[in-house]
Formats: sequence, structure tokens, C-alpha cells
Amino acid sequence: MQQLLAPVKEFLACETPDSWIAAAKEDHRLAELLIDHCNCELKAAQTAMFLVRKYAVDKQSGEQLLIWAKPYEEFVYRNDRDMAAFLAREVKKNELIGELTPRAGFTHGPELIAKMIRLIKEEFHHFEQVLELMLARNIPYSNIRAGRYAKGMMKHVRTHEPATLIDKLIVGAFIEARSCERFAKLAPWLDDELKRFYISLLRSEARHYQDYLSLAEAIAGEDISARVAYFAEVEAELILASDDEFRFHSGAPL
Repeated sequence: MQQLLAPVKEFLACETPDSWIAAAKEDHRLAELLIDHCNCELKAAQTAMFLVRKYAVDKQSGEQLLIWAKPYEEFVYRNDRDMAAFLAREVKKNELIGELTPRAGFTHGPELIAKMIRLIKEEFHHFEQVLELMLARNIPYSNIRAGRYAKGMMKHVRTHEPATLIDKLIVGAFIEARSCERFAKLAPWLDDELKRFYISLLRSEARHYQDYLSLAEAIAGEDISARVAYFAEVEAELILASDDEFRFHSGAPL
């Protein structure tokens, strides 16, 4: 675990405040923590899918991706959701049917597709794993408002291409790295089942942030360390600032 965490800690500009861990390990926070974690897994898949659809594939392939995401999004956004039925559905889970066609004119399309499709599959799988844990613990899924973290990062994304794409990839790297760091920080304070689960997530999450970062570097075609350092400061400010909402990526609790 420490080998996986070493580059993550070097990448992030700060560690999660002890006050957040103290709040997260309280028994009454568990339902809120798992629900928001579930939402984060789906949001990570949706974000990666948006990047593939916008930059890397043709229109027909984009439609295939929407079909892939539809069962997950329908579950989340409908009021009469049934967790057990969703998890037991007959359609093969987590499976993209058909080949994707790279969009002409984008050199890095195949690489972006390969890395992001693998990430999406894993995030959908993690979404279902969290749902299974919730179902076993009689924690109903509910829609909760997203915290300020991701929105606070996205405010600093530049508005001209390819800078927009590069910045979004860097932001994605920080979100994935922070998730990885929090899994590790939380794990020792959770029950054995959740501890094993969160430790199991470390390997894929550690690779996710590296995938985002390598794509940003490749597309930029130049050194991006200054831009990474800029977002490291933005991310650290969000994590260390006082927060009146508790979320998986929220700041220090008031």
C-alpha cells in the first residue's frame, strides 16, 4: 500500500486533514459516506465518457457510449429505483458492445479511448460494488447534492483548446489521486469488510491518476509541470478550507 501511495503523496500538495478523518469515521456518517462515494464513482465514469465522446470518437461511437451508460444513469435519476433489481439485471454488466471508431484529426484519440474506456469500466464496477455494500447494510441509495470540490477545480480550467482538454485531464488526475489518498487514510478506521474494499481500490485509483496525467502530457507536447503545480495549489486550498458539507472530497469540517 505504501508503494502505491508514495507517488500519490508526492503528487498532492497536502494530506487530508485529521479533522475530516475524525468526521468520516463516525458511525452516523457511514451512510452519507457510502452514498457520496457511489455518486463519485458514477461521476468519474461520466466525466471520462464525456472526454471520449467530445474529443476522441465519431458520432455513432458516441451513441454507443450513451447506451452503455444508460442503465446506470436511469438507476440514479429515477425515483422508483430498486437496488437489488439493478444489481441482478440480466444484461451483462459493465460491458461496452461494439468497437469504437476514433475521430479523424485527433492524433491522441486511440490512446485517450484506450485509457478512458478501461477507467470507465472500472468506475462502473466500483459503483456496483459500493451499491452491493449499501444493499447488504440496508442503506438506501439517494440523490445528494455534490460538494464544492470538483466545481472548485473546474473553475480554473482554461477556455481555449487544447488548453481546455489538458486542464480537464490534470483536474481528473487530482480527483483520482485524492480519492486514492482518502481510501488509504480511511481504511484503518473502518470495519474489516470496508477496510478490505477500500484497500482493494488503491491499485486502480493510483493508475487512474497516472493515466490522466500521461494523457495531459502527451496532448500538450511540452512540459506541463507549471500547470500541474498550479492545480496542486488549487486542490490543496479546497481540501484544507473549512467546509459546511460533509462529502467524500469535502474540506475540513466546520
